[in-house]
Amino acid sequence: MSDKGLVRGTPTDNSQIQLITITPQLLSTNSPTTLSAAIPDALLTYKPEPYRIGAGDTLYITVWDHPELTSPAGVQQQTVANGRMVRSDGTLFYPYIGAVQVAGMTIEQLRQSITEKLATFVKDPQVDVNVVGYNSQHVLIQGAFIKTDPQSITAVPLTLWEALGTAYINNNQANLTDLILSRDGHDYHLDLAALNDAKSIARDIYLKPGDRLFLPYNDTREVYVMGEVVRPMAVNFGTTDKLSLTQALGRVGGLNPLTASGKQVYVIRGANDLDNAPAKVFQLDARSPSAFALGDQFRIKAGDVVFVGPAGITRWNRVLSQLLPSATLLSTAAYTNYSVNETH
Repeated sequence: MSDKGLVRGTPTDNSQIQLITITPQLLSTNSPTTLSAAIPDALLTYKPEPYRIGAGDTLYITVWDHPELTSPAGVQQQTVANGRMVRSDGTLFYPYIGAVQVAGMTIEQLRQSITEKLATFVKDPQVDVNVVGYNSQHVLIQGAFIKTDPQSITAVPLTLWEALGTAYINNNQANLTDLILSRDGHDYHLDLAALNDAKSIARDIYLKPGDRLFLPYNDTREVYVMGEVVRPMAVNFGTTDKLSLTQALGRVGGLNPLTASGKQVYVIRGANDLDNAPAKVFQLDARSPSAFALGDQFRIKAGDVVFVGPAGITRWNRVLSQLLPSATLLSTAAYTNYSVNETH
């Protein structure tokens, strides 16, 4: 029986299955995308604006030679004790000039405004403004981090790499391949494992107020290894997506030398497709050492099912009738778990 044109319908009707042999030509046409293509231009081109004061910020306003205006609580007090908090309506009270609408102003704009208003009461006022409490603008941190406290946006631009360094990634539980940066209603998916090889690029990604960083956990990203292997089991990807077919087989102890057919090593992908698209079944002939070199270059994806057939079974439709129902169930469960995890 020829394997060409196999498709999936019922378990014994192969009209919806696409069988693909793993060859050097296949690997060359399915190489991973480059890092530059993985980072959206919208993230690389964003440049932070000067810091704008907001409600909740605490300001320390210095008027040189006028300690009664600079330190009303006394010069012996800490700087923050003499700070002035921006009210919820965006205003700030200052002696002589009253309530000033400061929300939305840059630090320089507020300095000039106070200088101009104070000049009516103080001759040639020398004014300086500093933010001593950044409380109005934050980046939210969620997921597989050690520290998930919101990080403040300050007058010094915050880069993605600095935010990740402050949050401390939980390397034992994090899925480094799918950091989600949510901004202005859009979700940007970033591969931290790839960015780790190009830190200079990550340093050029600046965060803006309201951004959210979500790092998924890796507990639902699995590939199922079944059939004639030493220890059939679900294999977790760990922190990256760099799991090859050879590595997956190695983690389960390899092929069972007594019962396995080296020719029948299959990777089933897309068995959970609800659009009735053909499932892809990749076949590796593992009877020669060179085949494992191919397997080492073939990337496994979350939800894949790896099946090693028993020796003596040669008819493809028999293998498929036994395998596809289980593969569909496992792949669908993996896909559902990962999708649910990704939305949180």
